[in-house]
Amino acid sequence: MARHRSPGRSRASTTLTRAARGSHVTAAHRLPRPSPALRGRVVIAAVTVGAFSIAAQHTGDAGIGPAHADDVGELAIGGDAAVAMMGMGGNRPAPGVLPLPEVLPAAPTTPSDELSALDKGSQVAAEREAAEREAAERERAEAEREAAGIAVAPVAGTITSLFGPRWGSTHSGLDIANSIGVPIVSAMGGEVIDSGPASGFGLWVRVQHDDGTIAVYGHINENLVEVGERVGAGDQIATVGNRGDSTGPHLHFEVLQDGEEVDPVQWLRDNGADI
Repeated sequence: MARHRSPGRSRASTTLTRAARGSHVTAAHRLPRPSPALRGRVVIAAVTVGAFSIAAQHTGDAGIGPAHADDVGELAIGGDAAVAMMGMGGNRPAPGVLPLPEVLPAAPTTPSDELSALDKGSQVAAEREAAEREAAERERAEAEREAAGIAVAPVAGTITSLFGPRWGSTHSGLDIANSIGVPIVSAMGGEVIDSGPASGFGLWVRVQHDDGTIAVYGHINENLVEVGERVGAGDQIATVGNRGDSTGPHLHFEVLQDGEEVDPVQWLRDNGADI
């Protein structure tokens, strides 16, 4: 028995069949869904990119912070020793490079301080010049006195015996009494020709002056010069004593010209001594 289908139903079936075929074709060309692991990696990558973007914005606005600078410095030292030794790549000092010393400002000075220093320097210079001038004047006076043959009194004290007759004999010198230890000076410039023990005088000093005159200093307590020493008028050569044939502390002063004793008082006065 033959089956009869309506034309409308047949067309409907054909349409459904085509639709089903089209749906099958479309499904065959779709990409497969990503796996859960792949989706996780994509999420992590997105988060990382966002974090770097935020960090880059902060770095551009505020600069590299101390912690990051230290990291950069460590990388520089580890990656490039030459750059690290130059002190580049961080805020740490390079190995072996000392920090610069702090330069302190100089203490302020005032005009009064400078004037005070100048005054002190001027005073010291003036005192030095005065001392040098006095020393030069003394040397010049001594030289002039020696050149002129000016004499000075050999000792301070009291004249107890003059030159000439005394007690039936002749006293060959001048006695001037004073205490033991009083300075005795050379009456005129010359050279020491004797200094030491002497008969009758105990101890003496003899000085020969430039004109050949010889002065004798006897009964002294101690002699302060040596033979051959050059002395000037007024230079200390001995001290008053009581040695030898003496009746008390005094200086026996004699003057010999051409080997002959002369009056010491007259000789001293003739040569400018005040006695």
